[in-house]
Amino acid sequence: MHNNSDSPVTPERVLIQAIALKQMVGAVYNGGEVLLAPHQLFARRGALFVSALNTRRNWRSDDERKLGHYKLDGLSDLQLSSDSFEPLPTFDSTLPREEDEPVFSL
Repeated sequence: MHNNSDSPVTPERVLIQAIALKQMVGAVYNGGEVLLAPHQLFARRGALFVSALNTRRNWRSDDERKLGHYKLDGLSDLQLSSDSFEPLPTFDSTLPREEDEPVFSL
């Protein structure tokens, strides 16, 4: 059996695992701490983005909650959380822009 411990843990691998397992991801984004519920990973003009709900944001109501799009280059210190999440009921796998390319999705 091959041991994958020598494989680098990249942000995209952490996010793919988080999406597959519906687990939260803690990270730093543009200097601020975020706790994300990632729903979709996609590429735009060669850069990777994740569509995720930032659960640290204060929403006035559950109906207001929506996915933000985070460029992976702006995310650091990604940590897979043991906390799981329920996908937003309004989520569908439609990409934000027509030219976006899907990578991995719920």
